Amino acid sequence: MSLRRTNQILGSSLVAFFLVVALTGLLWTPENPLAIHLQDKLMPPGPGHWLGTDEYGRDVLSRLMAAAGTSVSISTLTVLCSVFFGLILGALSGYCRGWVDRTIMLFTDTLLAFPSMLLALALLSIMGTNISGVIIALGLAYLPTVTRVVRGSVMSLREQDYIEASRLMGHPAGYTLLVHIIPNCLAPVIVIATSMFGSVLLTESALSFLGLGVPPPAPTWGNMLAGARPYMEQAVWLGIFPGLCISMTLLGINLFGDYVRDRFDPRMRGL
Repeated sequence: MSLRRTNQILGSSLVAFFLVVALTGLLWTPENPLAIHLQDKLMPPGPGHWLGTDEYGRDVLSRLMAAAGTSVSISTLTVLCSVFFGLILGALSGYCRGWVDRTIMLFTDTLLAFPSMLLALALLSIMGTNISGVIIALGLAYLPTVTRVVRGSVMSLREQDYIEASRLMGHPAGYTLLVHIIPNCLAPVIVIATSMFGSVLLTESALSFLGLGVPPPAPTWGNMLAGARPYMEQAVWLGIFPGLCISMTLLGINLFGDYVRDRFDPRMRGL
């Protein structure tokens, strides 16, 4: 079995596993992830609590499952928002050109002037720390990447003969964009959306670790890592398990993203 095939299977398996865990965590967990049992605090992994308990006696496994649902939901909604508005802005910019192109590029270049983490921190400091604020902040932070990719694709497609034929047939610009141009831009967008999902998940975890993500007591992998810092010597599992979840999820997304790139990127075909 080739290395590429092995990476595809491993990446798909890891992504599928964490998606199942995330969906399950949204609907059911072994125990209430918010329930406090001080008499059971800092219990090591064992039959009663398979991954141990935290400093408040909360079940770590249940909190990891609930956190997976939160992280996947935020990452999915962020990527969908970035892709949706990036498609619209990039298509308008690449097709209309002129002042429309200059205005949209000025907006995206302004956002690109700030690192995504710094921009998200600034926006969250204004909007407050909540799930909606995290999605909006991260969506704006990653919007320019999609916009510029779509704009480049549209600028190459608008010179094709079938686009000129659509204009000569009298089709309005909106029809040409929706029917002929945007569908042919989806391949690079799918590739970039896959890689963006991992970046968004990592950024969301970092924001939660810094206390600017989803506010407690709702569990996220980032705030679970942050809460584990004072107890690393006496309860090392509190830091190991959230860290493993983040690492293995990102590994799966990166390997799966390589497969998606090989599948949809014409430059990778035949290699």
